[in-house]
Amino acid sequence: MAETEPRRIGFTIEVKPHAYDPATNPELFEGVLARRVVAFFIDMVIITIPIVFVAVCIALFGLFTFGVGWLLYYLLPAAAAIWAIVYYGMTFGSPASATIGMRVMDLEMRTWYGAPMYFLLGAVHGIAYWVTVGMLTLLILLVGLFNARSRLLHDMLVGTVVINNPARTAALRPHASPSPPPP
Repeated sequence: MAETEPRRIGFTIEVKPHAYDPATNPELFEGVLARRVVAFFIDMVIITIPIVFVAVCIALFGLFTFGVGWLLYYLLPAAAAIWAIVYYGMTFGSPASATIGMRVMDLEMRTWYGAPMYFLLGAVHGIAYWVTVGMLTLLILLVGLFNARSRLLHDMLVGTVVINNPARTAALRPHASPSPPPP
C-alpha cells in the first residue's frame, strides 16, 4: 500500500433494498393484518395447551406430596416463557418460516431483504413482540394500519415482514386478461 493512499479501518456494510414492494406486488400484503390476528390466537392456543397440562400435572403431584410439589408452580412462568421462545424459534426457523397459526392462515415471515427466517431471529421476534405488547398493549397493531407493508412495531424493530405464502399470492395475483380479438 502506498503512503499516499488512505488506510482502511474496520469493515464495510452493504445495505440491502427491501425485497417486497407493495406498489408492484400488492397481493403479497392483501389481508395480511387481519389473518395475522387470527394466526396469533391459534398460536396462543397451541402455546397454552402444554402449559395447562403441566399445571394440572403439578397440581396432581402436589396432592401426592402433601403440598410440597406445589412449589413447582414458582417455576411455571419461567418454563412458559422458555416454551414460547422455543416455539417461535422452531416454527419461524422451519422451512415454512411461519408459526403453525400463520401456516393455517397462509402467511409466512421473511427478513426485510427476502431471506427466510432462522431460529435465533424467530426467538428474538417472539421476545420483541411480548416486550412491545407489554409496554404498548394493542397500540402495536395501529402501526400496521399506517404502512403499506402492514408491518407491526416489533417487525420493524427486528427487521422482518409478514407476507402471503406463495400459494395464496398466486391465487390473489391478477391474471393477464386475454387480448381482444383483432377487428
